Amino acid sequence: MIGKIDKNKIRVRKHVRVRKKISGTTDCPRLCVYRSNSHIYAQVIDDTTGTTLASASSLDKEIKGSVANGSNVEAASAVGKLVAERAIAKEVKDVVFDRGGYMYHGRVQALAEAARTAGLNF
Repeated sequence: MIGKIDKNKIRVRKHVRVRKKISGTTDCPRLCVYRSNSHIYAQVIDDTTGTTLASASSLDKEIKGSVANGSNVEAASAVGKLVAERAIAKEVKDVVFDRGGYMYHGRVQALAEAARTAGLNF
């Protein structure tokens, strides 16, 4: 019998492979995305110092009250807009996008496009 395919293990392998090439600097930090079955999270990270400059998730008060479900495209767009606003408040305009091993489709794409329209460059 063939074993079960562990999709998260495959995603983590892809993420490690991508992270070999992508690194956030002080001038251009990394916009990292994590999505679970029920929520979506985004962080702007400076890898040289190991600090998180800005973060947002579908669990934040501003978003949780306005969306019914934290795991849809609408919530992802709201998270993208919020993380961009918080990053710009910290004077971060340019970022490198880290999709976290996920396909650039659906919620991940919605978050990225909302962050772009809110003012982040990547």
